[in-house]
Amino acid sequence: MSRTMSQAFHVIFVCTGNICRSPTAHGVFRQRVRDAGLDAQVRVDSAGTHGYHVGDPPDARSQAHARARGYELADLRARQLAAVDFAQADLLLVMDEDNLRVAQARCPAEHRAGLHRFTEFCRVHRSRDVPDPYYGGADGFELVLDLVEDGCDGLLAHVREALVERRS
Repeated sequence: MSRTMSQAFHVIFVCTGNICRSPTAHGVFRQRVRDAGLDAQVRVDSAGTHGYHVGDPPDARSQAHARARGYELADLRARQLAAVDFAQADLLLVMDEDNLRVAQARCPAEHRAGLHRFTEFCRVHRSRDVPDPYYGGADGFELVLDLVEDGCDGLLAHVREALVERRS
């Protein structure tokens, strides 16, 4: 799909069930985009590789930890990654190796350039994955937020550059 300057830059965050990591990234990046005044130019979404939780809100622990840092996730609802996502997203950012493997298997060759690990955008933390906190304790949710905030800062810089390039 060719993009025009009038189309928003579209980012989709992907984890397994779309109730912990990807909605956290969705909420954090959405706030970063709002704070930067880029709401009209950037579209933020999230999805899961599996349909375990379709229609559910983010995990209550994810919401609580995010809220403590000033991010609201309550309005988000889990959905499964769809074929159309590959065509519509400028960046489809996966949280771990399993998500990457599933997304690569579903992604048409012409859209592979937009498929990346989310942690590629981290500037401070060095981690290949954003680990799934679902079966752990509070520390896991805090680590997710640490990685997500770092990655969203780098991602925002990348998106700003991409928007400038689109205008030129």
